[in-house]
Amino acid sequence: MQRIRMWAFWRRVQYGAGYLTFLGLVSTGVYFMFFYAAPTCFDHRQNGEEIGIDCGGNSCTRICAISVQQPTVEWAKSFQIQPGQYNAVAYVENKNARAGTPELDYTFTLSDKAGVITERSGKTVLPPNSSYPIFEGRIDTAGRIPTDTKLVLHPADMWLPANDTRSLFQTKDLKLVEADARPKLNVTMENTSLDEAKSVEVVATIFDARGNALTSSQTFVDLFPGRSPKDLVFTWPNPIAKTLRSCSVPTDVVLAIDLSGSMNNDGGTPPQPVTAVLDAASAFVGNLHPEDRISVVTFASKATVALPLSTSTMLASDVVKKLTIDPKEERGTTNTGDALLAAQAELSSDRHNPDARRVVILLTDGLATSPGKEPAVYAKEKATLVKASGINLFTIGLGKEADMNFVRAVASTETQAFAAPTTATLGSIYQAITGAICEDGAARIDVIPKVTDSFAPLVH
Repeated sequence: MQRIRMWAFWRRVQYGAGYLTFLGLVSTGVYFMFFYAAPTCFDHRQNGEEIGIDCGGNSCTRICAISVQQPTVEWAKSFQIQPGQYNAVAYVENKNARAGTPELDYTFTLSDKAGVITERSGKTVLPPNSSYPIFEGRIDTAGRIPTDTKLVLHPADMWLPANDTRSLFQTKDLKLVEADARPKLNVTMENTSLDEAKSVEVVATIFDARGNALTSSQTFVDLFPGRSPKDLVFTWPNPIAKTLRSCSVPTDVVLAIDLSGSMNNDGGTPPQPVTAVLDAASAFVGNLHPEDRISVVTFASKATVALPLSTSTMLASDVVKKLTIDPKEERGTTNTGDALLAAQAELSSDRHNPDARRVVILLTDGLATSPGKEPAVYAKEKATLVKASGINLFTIGLGKEADMNFVRAVASTETQAFAAPTTATLGSIYQAITGAICEDGAARIDVIPKVTDSFAPLVH
């Protein structure tokens, strides 16, 4: 009897186990048929081969943020394009060899001593393995002048494998024209890859010979066919020649030389200090570059254009050396204001090269004494007009009696006003002015493209 009961018990156990197994199989089948979802890179869970939530591993295209080096801001600056409006640009470095982000949020902040002027936020793409510009144009500052520009990068939500777009494009030709009018940078760029590129953003930034950014502009190309060139144009609404100190940018310069009677006061044969002044001016002319243009204006009781703008330094040097003081001016006056007007008129004439910067170098041995009752005020007013027109104004006060307060007031900046106690210092002063006008080395122009479709597609 005992054996029969044990056998029945174990039979019931077997039936129960079989039933539970059957029920488990049915439940599993129902679950897989109606409720189960295979691990994907978009289910907001870390599963499958993922290294993080929906990123990493062999199955997910998306790269985990923890696996990439975060981008860094190399520098940020803003440039006035017209009063109250600025372009802001920053260079951002992505050190990741293959990882980029198609959507990087950022915020520019422009400030002055009083605090934050304005902020501008946006989104951009950031390809890998290089430095790329971030550009925001026509930022309104309500008339305030920013002295500090900062860029803050917000953490990117998505990193993807991407191509280094800078290596896919090649700049073939660059030419900056009308730098002193409405500047244009003409660029020929080639897409060297076989594939067409869509929505290409291109930023051009001009640097001086020392690597300081001077200005920037932006353009877009909707469709850039593969293996083909495109002509791009970058524009600025106002002249930029004054800010480009590279000697590769030509200069149109007017020498305004005081030939009033006091310039003969030292006497001698040849008369001094006028002879030494003309010798120093002639040496300055000889150091000009082939693309530069030179004009000579003389002034005493009135102003005279002794030489209109010319590319011939030999002619200019000869004109300068032959200048003399009119005997009638031995007891005449000094009309500095009209000399400045004559120089401005020459630099605004058809003889001015629109690709060149404009410079006036004025030398005088005293204070303005004509016209009218307040000739010094008249001269300062004309100097203000000259500087407002974009002309760079250097001044030299010759002799111990020169009124240096007047000389400094007329110059564009105090650093552009020079005291020459004797004629022996004129040579070094003209050399200093030459260095201030242009610096050795060509301006560097970066033209950098960013492409929105250079990223690997997400795989579901």
